[in-house]
Amino acid sequence: MTAPSTTPSTADQYALGHGSTGYRVDRYELDLDVRLASNRLTGRALLHCTALEPGNTLLVDLVGLRASKVSLDGRKVQKFSHRAEHLVVTAGAPLKPGQTFLLDIKYDGIPRPRKGLWGEVGWEELNDGVLVAGQPNGAASWFPCNDHPRSKSTFLISVTTDENYRPVCNGQLISRTRKSSRETWVYEHNVPMATYLATLQIGRYVMVPLNPDDTHHRVPQFAAVTAARSEEARHGLRRQPDMMRTFEDCFGPYPFTEYTSVVTEDELDIPLEAQTLSIFGRNHMRDTWEAQRLIAHELSHQWFGNSLTAGTWKDIWLHEGFACYAEWLWSEESGTMPVAERAAAAWKRLQVSAQDLLVGDPGPELMFDDRVYKRGALAVHALRVAAGDEAFFGFLQHWTATNRHGSVSTEAFVTAAGSFIPGINPEALLQPWLYEAALPPLP
Repeated sequence: MTAPSTTPSTADQYALGHGSTGYRVDRYELDLDVRLASNRLTGRALLHCTALEPGNTLLVDLVGLRASKVSLDGRKVQKFSHRAEHLVVTAGAPLKPGQTFLLDIKYDGIPRPRKGLWGEVGWEELNDGVLVAGQPNGAASWFPCNDHPRSKSTFLISVTTDENYRPVCNGQLISRTRKSSRETWVYEHNVPMATYLATLQIGRYVMVPLNPDDTHHRVPQFAAVTAARSEEARHGLRRQPDMMRTFEDCFGPYPFTEYTSVVTEDELDIPLEAQTLSIFGRNHMRDTWEAQRLIAHELSHQWFGNSLTAGTWKDIWLHEGFACYAEWLWSEESGTMPVAERAAAAWKRLQVSAQDLLVGDPGPELMFDDRVYKRGALAVHALRVAAGDEAFFGFLQHWTATNRHGSVSTEAFVTAAGSFIPGINPEALLQPWLYEAALPPLP
């Protein structure tokens, strides 16, 4: 399969200036204090790192917040500065590849969304709380990080905030303590996670079980929602346990231990994904296909995007194409419309749209274009039609199991499909869908 040629570089051409190849972060430990009335964040971040390249300069992504003290392996760093969207830390002695070190950063400020090519992403104030929308480069708006999808780490997140508010973070709640009018909530996530998938949601939330009577299903599901909207959320998300069963049948076991849907009091233009949870506006709690397909879409990202994360943003079709196809699978399972009809309708819309985008390398400006989603889903459908259902779904379960909690690429996907599915040439099949502008015939 031939992708467009690019200048060789260790940097991601879609996110120049974001993330560093010089080191990786194996674990983040965040201790955050959030004052909701003033939207002030005071934080301490411990970054457990491993050096990958020799040198004594570390570039840490941090936007709109200021570091006040930096230590490296317990020793105060005398030389650090803020440059553009980075915290630049100079180590006292050169770091060697393979060397582990602990970076301790105290910081504070008024967090705001990061403005850029994809609009405003990151930390947002709600009418009564906080929302974090990290994709693709919003993590640095609320904690210092090595912000790139190829960098996956475990997390410990401690959040202290006003009483009667509940912070919701990735992973499992391991403690909750109260002191005066402040409460501290601690979450642990011991599964590797890309920084853009780390999240913090704060609101007057209660946790509502969505499948309490489903004793045969191993994945607890919850809605984090205000008490006044709990019944509305139960109704809007009532088919989500069925979606979970459908996707496990198609994609293999759910890759985490639980799943939470946060439903904000605010209306949101689009829902948002994070690892082990998704965020919806109250306007998404409806029976319409448009609302239900979004609930299915975000759930499917737990397999495609969260457990299996593209190592570079040019391969985002591996997230969005599969999530769009998951919508079609749920459409058929729920009796709404067969997959073949969804595929035909998408193909007809693409036929009258501009055909000037390469799904496998759309460029940073167009990586969230709807054509990446729909044509990516048609590429998945073309593989299914060629392989047959038994081989196709067997391969998907093999793919998700083999790459569980790891990084993936288009090249690896094509190679794996060729090895697993007999009698087809995935490279020749997917080349026109991914790397040619003209729309191929409907599968």
